[in-house]
Amino acid sequence: MNPNPTEAAARAFEVVRQEAARRRQAALDDPRPAIRVCTATCGIASGALETKAAFEEALVEFGVEARVFTSGCLGHCYAEPLVVIENPGFPPILYHQVTPGLARMLVRYFLLKGDPSFEHVLGAIEENDMIPTVMDFPRFNREKRVILEQCGTIDPEDVYDYVAAGGYAAFASALQRPPEDVLQEVIDSGLRGRGGAGFPTGRKWELARNAAGSDRIVICNADEGDPGAYMDRTVLESNPHLVLEGMAICAYAVAAGRGLVYVRAEYPLAVNMVARAVQQAREIGILGRDVLGSGFDLDMDIYQGSGAFVCGEESALIRSIEGRRGTPRLRPPYPAEKGYLGRPTVINNVKTLATIPAVVGRGAKWFRGIGTDNNPGTAVFSVVGDVVQAGLVEIPMGTTLRTLIFDVCGGIPNKKKFKAVQIGGPSGGCLPEEFLDLPIDFDSLTGAGAMMGSGGIVVMNEDACMVDIARYFLDFTQKESCGKCTFCRIGTHHLLEILDRLTRGEGREGDLETLDTLSRDVKNGSLCGLGQTAPNPVITSLRYFFDEYRAHLEEKRCPAGSCRALTAFYIDLDKCARGCDACVGSCPVEAIFTTASRKKSVDQDLCVKCGECVVHCPPEYDAILKVSPPHLAPRMERPPEADAAGSEE
Repeated sequence: MNPNPTEAAARAFEVVRQEAARRRQAALDDPRPAIRVCTATCGIASGALETKAAFEEALVEFGVEARVFTSGCLGHCYAEPLVVIENPGFPPILYHQVTPGLARMLVRYFLLKGDPSFEHVLGAIEENDMIPTVMDFPRFNREKRVILEQCGTIDPEDVYDYVAAGGYAAFASALQRPPEDVLQEVIDSGLRGRGGAGFPTGRKWELARNAAGSDRIVICNADEGDPGAYMDRTVLESNPHLVLEGMAICAYAVAAGRGLVYVRAEYPLAVNMVARAVQQAREIGILGRDVLGSGFDLDMDIYQGSGAFVCGEESALIRSIEGRRGTPRLRPPYPAEKGYLGRPTVINNVKTLATIPAVVGRGAKWFRGIGTDNNPGTAVFSVVGDVVQAGLVEIPMGTTLRTLIFDVCGGIPNKKKFKAVQIGGPSGGCLPEEFLDLPIDFDSLTGAGAMMGSGGIVVMNEDACMVDIARYFLDFTQKESCGKCTFCRIGTHHLLEILDRLTRGEGREGDLETLDTLSRDVKNGSLCGLGQTAPNPVITSLRYFFDEYRAHLEEKRCPAGSCRALTAFYIDLDKCARGCDACVGSCPVEAIFTTASRKKSVDQDLCVKCGECVVHCPPEYDAILKVSPPHLAPRMERPPEADAAGSEE
């Protein structure tokens, strides 16, 4: 071992930092324009790879010399594919929804002729200490980015790009301090686990460090499986070294020699990014024997899970890694005391570990300056559903739901009214409008019957049926139940049966009382967090939308007009435009026919209630109406010549 490991670590990291600074300066001195294409999963799904190829082809075609890079996700998932262009003489400019055709146009007009095409601009980027930071974008100036600070602005496949942006500096400084001091910094920060439970992170680390035994291990829980949630995936795809740095600091603080990233195999891009990051960290001496000459040994591996939602529970995750069926076990002992192969094991979520470098690097006092006293720091959410600017958002703890939904994410589209927000993943609660001014933190949400969860938020407008929403989320958790607990295995099945009946208009007397009683029994009788929280959507929707349940049961009616069995579509002949065939062309089963007055009507016997006619009816007519109960929809006999007349038109 080096006689002075503190100085050795400082010197070794300074060599890495200088090389990163040299590379960053060389990039800044390069006079050629730079094109950065966001190629996380959301960007790729929207055509980012085709856009990147179009840029490369256009550069050759027009004889323009430029550099084309890739980066992770900026969070504006609604605007993908996103491209940042740095053209000398202009500030870095962000373009949204960049198709291959637009890519070709930007090369021709912006890079060749100096016309930025402002009609396609989403925002600009300011260079601050050589680190690109976003400013003045829609909603970005309302966020507080800690975890997502570098996502979309650095190359996730280049470790030197990460180091140049300040990466691994917190770990290098930690190696120059006693492990106990690093642990105390995390305790003092008040950081609570971002995986959903909100357990104090420093307390968990302390339990592992003080546990009997050796060969401690640190595990990153990246088994993200909530419908609509993709925060962990995006962080791993956009800035994998940030997570590795958090794991390395944790390992040093608790005296662990091994780290393991547990990520589901359905995230192939995240798996590849983490694997490359581990390899690069080894190459520069961050991982391996005698890390940075400090005498501390640490290595990391990746374990790909098979996609079982229950494996997000830490004891089930450990059993999965050990090669056994992923089912929870009774606790105590907790994993921090006796986990993987009986060793003391720290399991933290991706976002928790990604927060650690900022906590250690900037200090507990700085971290406590964000958020609230009992919930310091920031929270990352994936906001989806009926919202204008869907995507990833990072806000201080204590921000209200109203601010998040309406100010940060642009509110509800198409002039619809807000109805509810489902927060906390499939096991979260459904909260109505009266809770819009509720602060977003662990304690406030729990008091309202919801939960922080891992950070998935689904926003719903007036057209959402809360009975069907509860059925949808319960269907997911019921299928993901491991079956170990009777309450969870059988109870969720019976709950789902009742909800199915209600959405079909076949509810029975006593169903609502049974829903409430059985939900609480499942909650109280299940072993792990999946069963304990699975009834939350049912409990909260029953509490806050009871009249909607009663309408389904007593009137066989869906007030939102969402349940197919309880809804019918018809065309208001007074509003229908003569000669407009938009609804006819959109109907997949040819249930819409032309009447004698050359207007349209719906054959109720053929209609499958898909709602495509509503989507395609021109808004100036708004002629398609939904009726519940369905038997009240007016019927018009389909004349024999209707099909022929419709086809001629």
